[in-house]
Amino acid sequence: MTFDTSIDRRGTHSAKWDAMEKNYGVSPSDGIAMWVADMDFQPPQGVLDIVQKQIDHGIVGYYGDEASYRDAICWWMRERHSWDVDPAHIFTTHGLVHGTGMCVDAFTQPGEGVVLFTPVYHAFARVIKSAGREVVECPLINRDGRYEYDFDTYDAQMTGNERMVILCSPHNPGGRVWSKAELQAVAAFAKRHNLILVSDEIHHDLVMPGQTHIPMTAIDGIEDRLVMMTAPTKTFNIAGSHTGHVIIADPELRVMFGKRMAALGLSPNSFGLFMTTAAYSPEGAEWVDSLCDYLDQNRRILDDGLNAIPGVASMQMESTYLAWVNFAGTGMSSGEFIDRVQNRAKIAANHGATFGTGGETFLRFNFGAPRAVIEEAVQRMQTAFSDLQ
Repeated sequence: MTFDTSIDRRGTHSAKWDAMEKNYGVSPSDGIAMWVADMDFQPPQGVLDIVQKQIDHGIVGYYGDEASYRDAICWWMRERHSWDVDPAHIFTTHGLVHGTGMCVDAFTQPGEGVVLFTPVYHAFARVIKSAGREVVECPLINRDGRYEYDFDTYDAQMTGNERMVILCSPHNPGGRVWSKAELQAVAAFAKRHNLILVSDEIHHDLVMPGQTHIPMTAIDGIEDRLVMMTAPTKTFNIAGSHTGHVIIADPELRVMFGKRMAALGLSPNSFGLFMTTAAYSPEGAEWVDSLCDYLDQNRRILDDGLNAIPGVASMQMESTYLAWVNFAGTGMSSGEFIDRVQNRAKIAANHGATFGTGGETFLRFNFGAPRAVIEEAVQRMQTAFSDLQ
């Protein structure tokens, strides 16, 4: 199958398709789902084959001996990101939202602050608030359609009650691939304020041609406070496996995290480990390279089409398959442009305000779908805003 192959996901318990009418009023019968961050592509054949092998075997038992699984993770990080990982440093969580929750639980106390550079992935704030911690928003600067940091302002915001900062690298929803200088500035900020630095790098494989992701581990002097989070789920479109990796080099932090995992009796599901092992392979690498080229073409089609609408500006994406589109120039309220997208174009896209301060005039569109779907979405959007032409 190719990325152009259309797979009908309706009626399959797909959150992206079967829950969009409840959440956005867009019927799956004639609507387009562009919200939940999973793609409408099958994973590499090797991933499907290993699942089929377990089914053919007929017994689904506990997974034993994680050596090959951990070796696959280490191989991938070394080959794709020039990062040498000690297999003993890897914890497996039920995805990275769970990994985030475990970090908040292990390294902070109720009432303490967790810093977010907003707008940012909405699940972070949800987890922090649910755990009884304080969300401390440090808004990014939108400079000519590109996000940048403002550490002088952030330094002035700190009260001493903050315990952790969560970095989204590459950035969701803005698509930035942070430079080494920017990562060094984030690290210095964490050190100045004695913060645990959790770097969520789930989109690290999905970068546009010409871009290079730099792992936070490449920054010197922060090993004593750094927690890395990665996963195969976004890369290979296996989000339902709920498999994430929290990788901690510092012995003290590793013991703290391990104790909380043990106290909650957490262990991974076998299918996620099998799928990860198959995905992190030369075949998987070839598939990802093809995927990124395909996504880049989808991005160009979506950007060109949306930027042709007066007052609409799609942020230049350097990574991810999530377009961050600003409607501020239309002069419309959020209610007005959301109504046009959902009720005229019949497209379900994430509301920008859910990503925190700075997202109020935006919508996030998932372009991880066959090209014909993206072309149809562009046509619908241009029709929905045709009076602005």
